[in-house]
Amino acid sequence: MTTNRQQTDTDRPERNTVLVTSGTGKTGRRVVERLLALGAEVRSGSRAGSVPFDWEDESGWEPALRGADKAYVAYYPDLAAPGAPKAMAAFGRIAAGSGVRGLVLLSGRGEPQAVVAEDALREAAAGVELTVLRSSFFSQNFSEGALLDGVLKGELVFPAGSTAEPFVDADDLADVAVAALTGDVPAGGVHELTGPRLLTFDEVAAELTGATGNEVRYVPATGPEYAAVLESYGVPASEAEFLAELFVMLLDGHNAVTTDGVKRVLGREPRDFTAFARGAAGDGAWSR
Repeated sequence: MTTNRQQTDTDRPERNTVLVTSGTGKTGRRVVERLLALGAEVRSGSRAGSVPFDWEDESGWEPALRGADKAYVAYYPDLAAPGAPKAMAAFGRIAAGSGVRGLVLLSGRGEPQAVVAEDALREAAAGVELTVLRSSFFSQNFSEGALLDGVLKGELVFPAGSTAEPFVDADDLADVAVAALTGDVPAGGVHELTGPRLLTFDEVAAELTGATGNEVRYVPATGPEYAAVLESYGVPASEAEFLAELFVMLLDGHNAVTTDGVKRVLGREPRDFTAFARGAAGDGAWSR
């Protein structure tokens, strides 16, 4: 029997199309892999990808968002960067206008300027559910990020002093992001994500020495000294200065505490740094 009853929102199958910005990055790539494994329709946004997306070119944002149900937002170079609030406001307006229902934003833990950008996105995307993931430093920064070269050379140069940091595994972060994108956790919250214990950079160097079988030592640096190191790798001077100042601020001790954010979302303990290091070594991360 047929009926002319108008289809309601509850009758319609829920869309499951997700835009992942910075889809080839450290966290974006992991989010894409997990969503695809779950059968979601995924748009991996990147400068050279099948879905063009560049944080420096706003013209591509609306086409990437058009028809998407949700989006994972990972801003480059950091949500505390000077241009981030303006970018988040523009992205939020476009997302809301495109009918996006939910946003999951990668943010930094203990970054006051990142909170300004969070608020800009929240205000501009009024009516869109925003979930914020405030993350500590990634363990993977030592295996596939800015500190990889230092591990390979046996010297970790960084402006951390003796401050401890609760390094979080990027795989845990991606699991939390996917849980938020798929509705496994209530939308709209703020989650502080850390690893299970605090480590100084000296302790990290010892962990990496044990995992790699090669000596790795920590070399303390000032902010300007580290900015010079970044510039030597081709990072523009203004960005290098910003990143160095950001790291000095983040490692002044105010973040030297763990949280239960990963466990509350995933129902399990976060991955320890030792497990990360052994796994990365086994996968050949430092076999160069």
